Amino acid sequence: MTGFGKCQIELNEKVISIEIRSLNSKQLDLNLRTPQLFRDKEMEIRSLLGQALERGKIDATISIDTKSDNPVVNINKPLAFQYYQQLKGLTESIPEARLDDILSILVRLPDVFKIEKEEITESEWGQIHAGIHQAMAELHEFRRFEGAELEKDFIYRVNQINSLLDMIEPFEGERVAAFRARLKGHLEGLSPELSYDSNRLEQELIYYFEKLDITEEKIRLKKHIDYFLSTLKDPDSPGKKLGFISQEIGREINTLGSKANDAEIQKIVVQMKDELEKVKEQLANIL
Repeated sequence: MTGFGKCQIELNEKVISIEIRSLNSKQLDLNLRTPQLFRDKEMEIRSLLGQALERGKIDATISIDTKSDNPVVNINKPLAFQYYQQLKGLTESIPEARLDDILSILVRLPDVFKIEKEEITESEWGQIHAGIHQAMAELHEFRRFEGAELEKDFIYRVNQINSLLDMIEPFEGERVAAFRARLKGHLEGLSPELSYDSNRLEQELIYYFEKLDITEEKIRLKKHIDYFLSTLKDPDSPGKKLGFISQEIGREINTLGSKANDAEIQKIVVQMKDELEKVKEQLANIL
């Protein structure tokens, strides 16, 4: 499910910004970007996000804005002195060598200047940890809002299928009467010399109508619809379970279509399939 959460924390001379974005995905796809300062905490952050967010394409970014533009720089005096001693010895062993501007040489040598490496204290990490939770809480709230809208759409779509199912009933009786009249018309159009047993004809009609009877499919479809709606109200209902129920609804709708043998019923079945397809598309977006 889509979502967004953000939190900012002020720590001494730093402002920590935490942003988490979520897009629809069947699995957890976590992309985490952190500054060098947080490298040793990266696995802990990944674990925290994965357990809380469960799935989705997650983009999490932690950035640092330093208020001070003057980093702490120290001179490595012992190393500089060693460089100086070696340079001085070099000039003594090479008569042509000169050591006119020793400072300009020393400042260009490796590791003479050392920028102090920042570290996170336990107190600072505690605040950052709380900030990550706050950003995730905002993202969850975003997801809950989207979930409520999806629930309304699911209820509407499934109730539409239920209403369309009720519209089939009037056409069932017409279908039987039309088939009976059509078959008798064919028989009456045969040669007068041919005759048929009316009782046997009724038996064949009963057998044929039993094959086309959709009563069981209608009952099962209504039960599946009720089960879908009750599962939707369950606070712990997973999206996969709703997906399985929607598959069962689809099977009954397909059977109705194959046994319909009536143009009007087929039109209703097509509308039911259209509503169910919209439900399936949205089911991929929920947890």
